Amino acid sequence: MSHTAHIRSHRKPRRSASTIAMRAGVAGGVLSTLAVAGASGSANAAEPVTQTLELPILTADLAAQAAQSADATQQAAADYELRAARDAAAAEAAKEAKADLKEAKQKAAEAKKKAEQAARKAAAERASRDTERATLTATASVDTGSDSGDTGGSSVSTGTSAATGSAAAVVSFVQAQVGKAYVSGATGPSAYDCSGLVQAAFKQVGVSLPRVSQDQSVAGTQVSLDNLQPGDILYWGGAGSAYHVGVYIGDGQFVGAQNSSTGVVQKSLSYDPPSGAVRVL
Repeated sequence: MSHTAHIRSHRKPRRSASTIAMRAGVAGGVLSTLAVAGASGSANAAEPVTQTLELPILTADLAAQAAQSADATQQAAADYELRAARDAAAAEAAKEAKADLKEAKQKAAEAKKKAEQAARKAAAERASRDTERATLTATASVDTGSDSGDTGGSSVSTGTSAATGSAAAVVSFVQAQVGKAYVSGATGPSAYDCSGLVQAAFKQVGVSLPRVSQDQSVAGTQVSLDNLQPGDILYWGGAGSAYHVGVYIGDGQFVGAQNSSTGVVQKSLSYDPPSGAVRVL
């Protein structure tokens, strides 16, 4: 037995293959883990780069959208103001139109009322005149019993030869108007009312008479109906309040614008006996 047999060797004992294999496996696992971790870390590190690149693009889009929204809002506000202005102008125009229409209706109503009043007054005057004339005619018929002196209306009296000078001119004028129309307020030459005819006749000889029958009935000297001369003015009603006038042309005849039914006629005094007479010439 060697004298060194009981002394332990200073060499490190050999490692077994299993131990080496285990250590190699552990090392491989660690390396794999590190590799995975490194790959994972590399992937994680790359993500912020991608996000950082996309942010400016998103920000620009949002800015553009915000600008478009602001423009749209501004345009909408302008459109609203324009519509408001138009609505206000339309409302004001409608208000003025309504006021003008109301005023026009009021004026039309006033004009209609005045026209109706004038028509009623004229109708009343005609009715009064016709009534008085009918009464006088009835009275004359009772007194005379007939109308034998009527010449038929439009025939020319042979008694006009007695008229001379201005009176003859007046008689000739009124006879020339026989057959023309009667129109209230008319003074010729195509139509007359009673006082318009008398006024026009005396105007031919330079005599200016008042326009209405009431004034014409007192325009000269009152004469008796038994002492008439051609050219005398006949009146129906009271002196100063006469409602009808005519012109005596001689031979018991007169010419007058009677009414709208007969127009200007030549009749005998018995057809419509006058109330009085006035001499101007």
